[in-house]
Amino acid sequence: MKIVLFCENKYAIDILNPLQEYVNDNKLAHQVLWYIHRPKIDHFPYKDSVDWTSSIQEIYDSHPDAIFVPGNIVPYYLPGVKIQIFHGYAAEKKDHWVIRHYFDTYFTQGPYFTSHFKKLSEKYGDFEVLETGWPKQDWIKAHLHQYDGERRQLLDRYGKQTIILYAPTFSPKLTSLPYLKEALGQLAEKHNALLIMKFHPLTDEKWVEEYREWAGKRQDVLFVDKGENVTKYQLMADSLISDTSSTIYEFLLLSRPVVTFNTLSKNIYWENVTDVSQLDSAYDRALNDPEAIRKRQWIIDNYDPYFDGKVCQRMLEGAQDYINRHGVPERRHLNLWRKYTSIKTFGRIRRH
Repeated sequence: MKIVLFCENKYAIDILNPLQEYVNDNKLAHQVLWYIHRPKIDHFPYKDSVDWTSSIQEIYDSHPDAIFVPGNIVPYYLPGVKIQIFHGYAAEKKDHWVIRHYFDTYFTQGPYFTSHFKKLSEKYGDFEVLETGWPKQDWIKAHLHQYDGERRQLLDRYGKQTIILYAPTFSPKLTSLPYLKEALGQLAEKHNALLIMKFHPLTDEKWVEEYREWAGKRQDVLFVDKGENVTKYQLMADSLISDTSSTIYEFLLLSRPVVTFNTLSKNIYWENVTDVSQLDSAYDRALNDPEAIRKRQWIIDNYDPYFDGKVCQRMLEGAQDYINRHGVPERRHLNLWRKYTSIKTFGRIRRH
């Protein structure tokens, strides 16, 4: 197959790279071409090791068989089966369930998502649904213990027993940054923990500087540059403090405890507090309460139970199966508004 890994936003790179690695590691004959959307993505870490382009015309001219998209939109006029693979597990966000008709098939992460999208497929009748798991889980499985040595070094250096990761969202309306600083410090002291702070790349510089200065005065806080990838620190941490962030679900899938502050999530499968004074007791419950452990397991079973290292294999086989049954679609048939949105976002192409 000729495959396009379609990146409109930076987060798509880490989601799609396991597919590239699977093709490389298994020496498959697939031709892989990355689309990197400028100027949203100003740095592509694999630019010297893979085939890539920022030209939609070049993508069109390559006549791909399959396009993998962890986003909400893909140009309707591109050839190839257009596959939605999602950018996370945040089911509480309304736009997660909006059908925009850009995709031929949805590759879902687990039973919870599959059941919902199958109902939508029956309603609209213009796309299929296949449950595969999420490709980033393949990377996590392969690298689960990659940072164990660095974790041990950090604990030894700081003289601590456990690591708490604080990873808040950047949204001014949702972030816990104005409220949790002192409570986090008290939590770290009580539990002899190293507090690692990893902020979203879009976090307001006001909060970055305030917390960086505060961390510099303490012996139990490590402030991480916001440009680094949070996944490394998720794998190193024993527990997570957050608010309303997709990081929550990725951490729960590691079967590790989570506490949030004022989350907007409607269905909460972790500990959530609405007052900073509740943080310590919620932390204890998240670690030890059988009901908290049961809720984490529910997320694993229903959101993404595929920790077998075969997600990318299922995705590639699923794409080939779609093509075997339907052929390679030339384009999607959309209403004028969706066509306009597609052209406005990615531009026009010259047809041959």
